[in-house]
Amino acid sequence: MNNQNQNKKVSRNSPIINDRIHFPTVRLIDSEGEQLGIFTISEAKNLAKEQQLDLVLISDKSDPPVCRIIDYGKYKFTQEKKAKEVRKKQQIAQLKEVKMRYNIEAHDYQVRLNQATRFLSSGDKVKATITFRGREIQHADLALGLLKKMASELESIADLQQSPFKEGKTVLMILSPKSKQ
Repeated sequence: MNNQNQNKKVSRNSPIINDRIHFPTVRLIDSEGEQLGIFTISEAKNLAKEQQLDLVLISDKSDPPVCRIIDYGKYKFTQEKKAKEVRKKQQIAQLKEVKMRYNIEAHDYQVRLNQATRFLSSGDKVKATITFRGREIQHADLALGLLKKMASELESIADLQQSPFKEGKTVLMILSPKSKQ
């Protein structure tokens, strides 16, 4: 039962190493990256043991499968370090919402514009929403004009990801920060 638990812990993404490789012959690459040739699996395992390294299956799609002699612990550590570095540099953009009414006053509009500017400069996307109550939906053209005005005022720092459109009793658009090129 203990052996079954160990097999369950092995992830599908982890490479097949040492005794878990079950191919009759493999193409072998040494730790410096040079091809050694085609060996039986027992010869390849013995070569790896002599060098006190691990035999790792690199590609099982080729004929014969390709294995490499490397220090698996060190290899796994460098792979995790690279993945951590990638995650660290990755910025997750959130979608922040700026809500308004179609008949918004000039000062209130400026406040919403400043909010959107702040969100965009911090790397977040902005969803500008104008909601209607009752029969106000008749003035959807005013709301579309207001959102287009906002997009034109923010075009120096934002790209229009989704142009203004009507969805039920709301009109909305989505702006994303300008890509840094």
